[in-house]
Amino acid sequence: MNPILLIPTGESDPDFVYATGFAVESALYIRYSAADDVLVTTALEFDRARAQSAAARVMESAAAGYEERGPYVSWPQLAAKMLRAKGLARVSVSPRLAAAYLEELRAAGLEVEVDRNLFVAERRRKTAAGAAAIAETQRAAEAAVVAVVGELAHAEIKEGVLWSDGSLLTSERLYALAQRALGEMGCTCPDMIIAGSPECAMPHFRGSGQIRANAPIIIDIFPSSRITHFHGDLTRTVVVGEIPEALRRLHATVLQALDAGIESIRDGVPGSQVHRDVCQVLVDRGYGTLTPGYEGPDGVAKMNHSTGHGVGLEVHEAPLLRITSSAPLKEGDVVTVEPGLYLADLGGVRIEDTGMVTKTGFLNFTTLTRSLDPKDYVAGTNGTD
Repeated sequence: MNPILLIPTGESDPDFVYATGFAVESALYIRYSAADDVLVTTALEFDRARAQSAAARVMESAAAGYEERGPYVSWPQLAAKMLRAKGLARVSVSPRLAAAYLEELRAAGLEVEVDRNLFVAERRRKTAAGAAAIAETQRAAEAAVVAVVGELAHAEIKEGVLWSDGSLLTSERLYALAQRALGEMGCTCPDMIIAGSPECAMPHFRGSGQIRANAPIIIDIFPSSRITHFHGDLTRTVVVGEIPEALRRLHATVLQALDAGIESIRDGVPGSQVHRDVCQVLVDRGYGTLTPGYEGPDGVAKMNHSTGHGVGLEVHEAPLLRITSSAPLKEGDVVTVEPGLYLADLGGVRIEDTGMVTKTGFLNFTTLTRSLDPKDYVAGTNGTD
């Protein structure tokens, strides 16, 4: 087995964090064997690395022989020197390694294998500590959703749009509330979605400007912990004002599909089967998807994405719940289930829970109401209408 060599692509590089327990923008990690690894950092990060890293040895870069030779050159040159000192010339690297680093490692005389499966299986099966960290981050996501929906619950409707404290209530204001709630719990989510209608018919529209009344608002918050670096993922859809009957039907269907997906999850079930079960509910209720065989009639609201994905040190990681995912789910996987329906003139509805696959089912980390009514979130009820 080759030694493993990692140079982070940035502070949130998930493979580097997994291997070292340390998030850092610039460093070098070499795992010579299971019992022999070393983390090399700059002087700036040395004390923090000694306090936080799981590596057996931590070295300051000058002591390790680091020489400044310009961007993308210095760490590869040091890595080659350290490997040659042990009589080694072959290494495995992460597929996330920057191409310039890869070129420099090879130019330094190393035989480099890009291991596309590096840590995939290990990161996929969550330890008890990892699962607990994700569940804790999910609590932060719930707190952020409650902060947003609480503001929506007290908003005024003027000429079809929402106002609060004498000014327009915008996605940007709600974003700030959510970030504050997350920050107070040691988390952040710079790319969260707080999107009004009709733009929320685009599932990854982040949200911008004023919020319409009597129409769906999708809130999708997927924070990471600043301490553990594990993510959560949570989506709810609410309406301020009158809820059109067509939207109630959409929401009830998505909720039924969510329950069907959760019900089908257990160790050994292919991810594709979970997706099929979700799609079948949508089609049976008169809607559609873009999945072959589950298209439904023309002109109706459709789901244009997969059912879910793994969650861990990345918000999107293995396994996937989609039509092409024939591999079985495994005990210890943490996954989302997030069906949605979207129609251009109306907007969208998406509901998402996150939890862990067990031998017999799904341990849901999500406790928040799925209601369309913002007041239910403020009251702390478990409404599902």
